[in-house]
Amino acid sequence: MAGHSQFKNIMHRKGAQDARRARQFAKVIREITVAARSGLPDPASNPRLRAAISAAREVNMPKDTVERAIKKATGAGGGDDYVEVRYEGYGPAGVAVIVEALTDNRNRTASDVRAAFSKHGGSLGETNSVSFMFTRLGVVTYPASVASEDEMLEAAIEAGAENVESSAETHEVTCPIESFFAVRDALEARFGEPASARLDWRPGTVVTLDEDKGRSLLKLVDVLEENDDVQAVYANFDLPDDVAERLSA
Repeated sequence: MAGHSQFKNIMHRKGAQDARRARQFAKVIREITVAARSGLPDPASNPRLRAAISAAREVNMPKDTVERAIKKATGAGGGDDYVEVRYEGYGPAGVAVIVEALTDNRNRTASDVRAAFSKHGGSLGETNSVSFMFTRLGVVTYPASVASEDEMLEAAIEAGAENVESSAETHEVTCPIESFFAVRDALEARFGEPASARLDWRPGTVVTLDEDKGRSLLKLVDVLEENDDVQAVYANFDLPDDVAERLSA
C-alpha cells in the first residue's frame, strides 16, 4: 500500500505475484508516459521523469522497458493520453481514503471507483472532502547503512528537508512538496540513489481498526489498487500488530 510503511507485515498477504507485478509495471509505465510528455524526455532535465524512473527501479522494471515507454510517449502518435484525477471518500469505520489515478477515460474510472466504495462499505465524496486530514509531502528513504543518524540529519537540513526519522533499518527524510526534487537530488549527490523517493499523503490522525473493520477496509483498498487506472491509495487507518498478524495469515 502506497505511503503506509506500518503495513510492511501485510504487504504480501495474498498471492498472484505475477499479476501484481504486471499491474505495477502498467502503473509505472503510465507515470513515465505522463512525465515524459510533461517536459523533456531527458531525465536529467525532467524531475518528474527521474522520479518515475526511480519508481520503475523499485519494482525491478527492466531498463529497456523504461526506454521503450519513454520513446513511445514522446514519439509520433504518443500512445494513450492520460489525465491525473484524484478521488476522495470514506471507507468502513469512517476511514478517510484518497485515490490517485491516471486515466484515459474519466467516466469509466469514476464509475469503477464509486462502485468499489459502495460495494465495500464506503462512500465516494467530493474533491477535498478528506484531503484536509492529510499532509502532502515528499519522502526520500535510504538504508540505515549509508550514513549515521547525525550525518543524514545534517545533510537533510542542508538540502531543505523538514524532518528525518531514523531506525535500525532506514532513514526516512520528509520535506515540503515544492522542495522534493531539490532535496532528493542533493541527498542523491551525497549518498547515492535512494531506496525510494515519492510524493505521499500522510494522515494527521488515524483510526484504529479491529479485525472485522480491518478486513473490510483492506478489501476496499485491494479492489482499488487492482484497478488498472489507480496509481496509489492512501488511508488514515492503523492496525494493531495482533490484528495485522491475523489478517495476514
